[in-house]
Amino acid sequence: MCRGGGSYLKIFIVKIKMVHKFEEIISVENLLEAWREFLRGKSGKRDVQEFQSRLMDNILSLRADILNGAYRHGGYQAFNICDPKPRNIHKATVRDRLLHHAIYRVLYPFFDKTFIADSFSCRVGKGTHAAMNRFRAFARIISKNNTRTSWVLRCDIQKFFANIDHAVLLDILRSYIPDADTLRLLERVIESFSSSAPGQGLPLGNLTSQLFVNVYMNEFDQFVKHKLKTRHYIRYADDFVIFSENRGLLESLVPKIKEFLENKLRLTLHPNKIFINTIASGVDFLGWINFPDHRVFRTTTRRRMLKMVIANPAPATINAYLGLLSHGNTHKIRSRFFE
Repeated sequence: MCRGGGSYLKIFIVKIKMVHKFEEIISVENLLEAWREFLRGKSGKRDVQEFQSRLMDNILSLRADILNGAYRHGGYQAFNICDPKPRNIHKATVRDRLLHHAIYRVLYPFFDKTFIADSFSCRVGKGTHAAMNRFRAFARIISKNNTRTSWVLRCDIQKFFANIDHAVLLDILRSYIPDADTLRLLERVIESFSSSAPGQGLPLGNLTSQLFVNVYMNEFDQFVKHKLKTRHYIRYADDFVIFSENRGLLESLVPKIKEFLENKLRLTLHPNKIFINTIASGVDFLGWINFPDHRVFRTTTRRRMLKMVIANPAPATINAYLGLLSHGNTHKIRSRFFE
């Protein structure tokens, strides 16, 4: 058995197999469509223009290298952003990012069907606002429209992207994908990057990373839903919440969650980010403090937003933030924009 322990989940979930073939990923048609998608918003970049100047030659060369086994993923350009906390982004070459898009176009539609409805990160039709609306719906159900005390367990995972284990991820992918050539290609992409230790970590800059972490954490989602029998559960990336009218039940789930994450996915709950709060007192989730009938920004988020608007008071910036503010009770902060 591989280190990931994929057989553990077979106790309560039967995995479907992907029927798509390797040829679909590396077909000229898929690579061209992937290029059109990749090009959006990037046509002014010098490296993109250079690749496009010999587009068909570059696509055919990439395809030939993959077919004859000569393809090797290139290195990464690292840079930092604040979003809002500092993050280290690793950007692959244009050639490799084109391949990421080609892989994503074929794999995402299949894997998305395997995910639970209440996984909201990096999925079409989901996102933070949908997750917060689901939070409100669950809060109303559990609290019976705020007529009884109810609780929320909130946790997140320590150094999530940096600690994704390559062997565990590949073991999970093998349980879905029977095609050996596809698996070899995915292995090249996954093993092109390591964080603090060999065989660990996915780069934040790869489109495929968004899919791979959802495939990885779907194992946890299925465990929570089918083994722990938890109905009211929401996950966004490594941030998740579980609702219950019983605080003791939520407390009893924490060691079970820790054990599964550590033994099966080689991940660790952040020790300082395990909270159990009443819904009525407000739950900090996805940048907002969520109450039964309204939500407000975190103090730190509000201060950061005002600082950004003061530094760049352009109409486009203000309009972008006003759109975000429309999802909560933010009358006071909106008025600050027009002082």
